[in-house]
Amino acid sequence: MSNSIDRSDSRPLVTAAIEAAIRIAVIGALVFWCFKILSPFVMLLIWGAIIAVAVYPAYAKVEAALKGRKGLAATLVTILLLLVLLVPTLFLAETLIGGIRAAADGLREGTLTIPPPPEGVSSWPVIGKQVSSIWAMASTNLEKLVAQFSTELVDLGKQLLSIAGEVGLAIVMFVVSVIISGVFLAFSESGARGVHKFATRLAGEQGKDYVRAAESTVRSVSIGILGIAFIQAVLAGLGMLVAGIPGAGVWAFLCLILSITQIGGLPVLLPAAIYMFATSDTLPAVLFAVWAVFVGLIDNILKPILLGRGAEAPLLVVLIGSIGGLISAGVVGLFVGAVILTLGYKLFLVWLEGNA
Repeated sequence: MSNSIDRSDSRPLVTAAIEAAIRIAVIGALVFWCFKILSPFVMLLIWGAIIAVAVYPAYAKVEAALKGRKGLAATLVTILLLLVLLVPTLFLAETLIGGIRAAADGLREGTLTIPPPPEGVSSWPVIGKQVSSIWAMASTNLEKLVAQFSTELVDLGKQLLSIAGEVGLAIVMFVVSVIISGVFLAFSESGARGVHKFATRLAGEQGKDYVRAAESTVRSVSIGILGIAFIQAVLAGLGMLVAGIPGAGVWAFLCLILSITQIGGLPVLLPAAIYMFATSDTLPAVLFAVWAVFVGLIDNILKPILLGRGAEAPLLVVLIGSIGGLISAGVVGLFVGAVILTLGYKLFLVWLEGNA
């Protein structure tokens, strides 16, 4: 008798467990399909959100000046972003693609000329003699050098053309992301309410503090890492264009990558200065060398001022998060890594204080 009662009492529990499992499966399938549908647009939406968060203070000032006309303010900010950021990017990208094509055409047609190496190159430690030998062969008998390294040069040409195509695609994605950021700015109030509600449901009253920490970190990284890298690359590219260094866009793009990865632009600018001393008069070479040192070291001056500005975590936490995120997830990881490490740092402080 007791066994039958126990079995009858367990049936509602089994039924409830089955119903809960079915609901979880349906919700999981719905979330999966939503993510699958949105996956082609995830990167664009992430970049759009990052740009919107980064420029929101400027947008708020424009909106106040226009007496609350959100749509017009968002449109003006979007157009200004496209002009300020896209024009130099397109200019350097055009130079980059033109330099890659010119180098490829010169190698194919045999019209590419290379000046002889300076006398001091052979005295460089470890690699000096090898670099001087290859450089001298390139300046005197480029066809022989091309024949000797034909396989490597073909692979390099393919990689350069692939990079040119990726740069063009990145520019298109950047334009679309800026437009998406304008939409986010136009609906910033409702979007902020939704994010705060989600954070409150997730972390209670402290959720708003975490949202504020994420916002300040994104703005800090935008200005302190990407902003400085972009400025450094533009200044380097302009200096090389004025100096007449071939492929200025290529070197400016490489300078941008090295600056984002926190290496800096000196590995690009110093060889360019050596090239100027080898091929130009003393005065232009000295002026470019001074410009190269200024551009190469400007990040050391601006980064401590701008990177930690407004962030709710120490500069070292933001910097480590940005570099680690860049290594693990690419350029978007600059922001995601910094935000995640900042939030983890704040959670750790809450735990230490005994409020978690």
